[in-house]
Amino acid sequence: MKTGTLFAFGEALLSQPHYLIREGLLRLLAIKDSDIRLLTLSQSRTAVDNGLHAGGAFSATIPMVALFYGGFLSLDIEDPTRRGQDIFTLSKGHAVATLASIYAEIGYFDATLLAHSRSHHSLLNGHPGPVLPGIHIATGPMGQGIGVAQGFAIAGRTSPRFDSYAMVGDGELQEGTCWETIMYAGQSHLDNLCVLVDRNHGQLDVHNRTLFPMPELDEVFRSFGWNAHSVDATQYDGVVAALEQFRYGPRNGKPTAIICSTTKGYGAFSDFMNKHKVTTAEALLDQEAELQRARRAERVAEFQELLVKLDDTQEDKRIAQLLRRAAKDTHLDESNNFSQVIGPVLTRRAQVRLKAVQYDDAALPRLDRGKQYTAAEIVTAAMKVFARDRRVVSIDSDLASTSGLEAGVAAVDQARALNVGVAEANMMLIGEAMAALGQQVWTSTFCPFFNWQVMRRIAVGQQERFEAIAATDGWLSEGHGLDLTFLATAANFETRTNGATHMGNDDITTFDAVGHLKIIDVSCPQQMLSLMKWAMQGNKGLLYVRVMRTASAVLYGPEYTFEFGTGHILKQTETDTVVLISSGRGTHEAMEAAGLCAEQGVGVTVVDMPSIDEELLLQLHRSRKKMIFAEQNNGYIWQNYLKVLYRHREFHPSSTVFTVNTLDAHGKPQFIHSATYEELVEVFGLSGAALARKVLEVGGEPESEESSHGIAYRA
Repeated sequence: MKTGTLFAFGEALLSQPHYLIREGLLRLLAIKDSDIRLLTLSQSRTAVDNGLHAGGAFSATIPMVALFYGGFLSLDIEDPTRRGQDIFTLSKGHAVATLASIYAEIGYFDATLLAHSRSHHSLLNGHPGPVLPGIHIATGPMGQGIGVAQGFAIAGRTSPRFDSYAMVGDGELQEGTCWETIMYAGQSHLDNLCVLVDRNHGQLDVHNRTLFPMPELDEVFRSFGWNAHSVDATQYDGVVAALEQFRYGPRNGKPTAIICSTTKGYGAFSDFMNKHKVTTAEALLDQEAELQRARRAERVAEFQELLVKLDDTQEDKRIAQLLRRAAKDTHLDESNNFSQVIGPVLTRRAQVRLKAVQYDDAALPRLDRGKQYTAAEIVTAAMKVFARDRRVVSIDSDLASTSGLEAGVAAVDQARALNVGVAEANMMLIGEAMAALGQQVWTSTFCPFFNWQVMRRIAVGQQERFEAIAATDGWLSEGHGLDLTFLATAANFETRTNGATHMGNDDITTFDAVGHLKIIDVSCPQQMLSLMKWAMQGNKGLLYVRVMRTASAVLYGPEYTFEFGTGHILKQTETDTVVLISSGRGTHEAMEAAGLCAEQGVGVTVVDMPSIDEELLLQLHRSRKKMIFAEQNNGYIWQNYLKVLYRHREFHPSSTVFTVNTLDAHGKPQFIHSATYEELVEVFGLSGAALARKVLEVGGEPESEESSHGIAYRA
């Protein structure tokens, strides 16, 4: 194991009161400043577009060099996934070139990865992500990394303890998501969280000012219960002093913000580098690199002069020895005029994570098919069993009574049952952090309240994790994907009289466009219980689980086993002429419709499809029976049915397929007016009685004996 650059030794140095030690450290950091800027410039030289987010990368250099080389981080570079080490999150992802330069030098990956960045075959993208060794989450400019860093800090307050650091830009702080985090972190006394704000007074469109005036950020952070330091980040003294106070000073129950005042492109010679992103000509790169090397030579000379001065007296020789050791720890070779040392690569493939939650199956609830249960009842009862495994964590956002999560987990360990208030984005960010650390995480709110921007970025990071796991030389191994469930309550018509903003009819088709998100629409309390057991096996990924708010009958027996991608035939006879396909509460209406039709002598097959079963959809299509997709949403199963037919190049005659859903008369999405459940199913023709009428309207004899009876359905 290798601890973080300068950490153990830097701690010893910083504990020395002698001013010459501090002066020596600052001179070392200045040399590293030049090294990192030169590596950053080299990325622009070979980047696929010769581009560089120069403004933000250069303004972030002093704070990041101070953090990584100043004696503040305890890192296990061999195994970045080991619990208990400090974690750094680059929330302002546009500064990835600076971070990549540091990571290559201290041994997370080979410096060859710095070449040809942003090309399709490169691991070094325009923003950081887990495809790059040592990076835990994918970030960009959206202000979400600070929320994940807060989640790491929450985890870091338990054993083994660790600190969480993040860098955020002042442009990012225009995102409301940041302030959800800042409010929660202050109230939660996360004094192991340190946020460096790159206050470079610019953003993408205007590099020398923000588009609207920003308040004094240190005062704002203090008003939310933070310690705040405002420092001059055009030099190292203030940044180091503020980091030293956080790392080695007493903790007072407050997170720390260090406002690093600088300008975009600071540290570059040419003002061409001050812009947000630049495409750099070869001649300009040569000029800039030459000047940076000259500056570095001056800084090395100043450091050597200090060492000569210290060597003159016996007392100061000890200080000189300490500084020489520090130089070695900061990847400088004294024997070669303090030249830069890059690497060696230390990071190894992480060990396999075993994710299965341990629980007593006999302690789980046993359901009575003669009774009705809410999803929240099932979740609470089951979580009281599952949460005995310390890897199970829940996060709600002021709707815990509808999910049942908080009551279940808190009954075991209230520290693992969080409630972030009306801050759904922050809930999802904390959940991502916990999942990245290997936890089994469940978050919950109403269906329409999940944040699309956060969901999409989490899924990007999940894909990059999969890529790192699949690569022969990847740094992650099996079990290092995210196990994160988004429990979406009040699905379909379950919101009822709350109003159009709360209705969950469009979320399912919207989130169907998010890669790596498994969508499940639960129809039955037993199905909910079995789904939870399935998820607790681990390695199930990102789950978007839609559940009913009010109680429902039990459709399945205790032998039922949930499997993603499997639909179920709940009712079927050989003479059925129509198939009703639904999910969620709609399945109960379909069962009622089938019963009413049976009284009229018409047989109806009822299919419950909690997740898309491609094979079953093809079987139903090939049977040539009348098919009615009856859904209390915008037609999620039906739309996926069309995709399945297209992929298999099988097209249906329109006379055999019918839809009843919440799209308008022209097949366009719409939002649903407040109403009772009973009113809604009647208005949209989705009640049991209305569906029965639809069956009788479209029903009839099958086209042929073979088409009616030639398919062996998979139950």
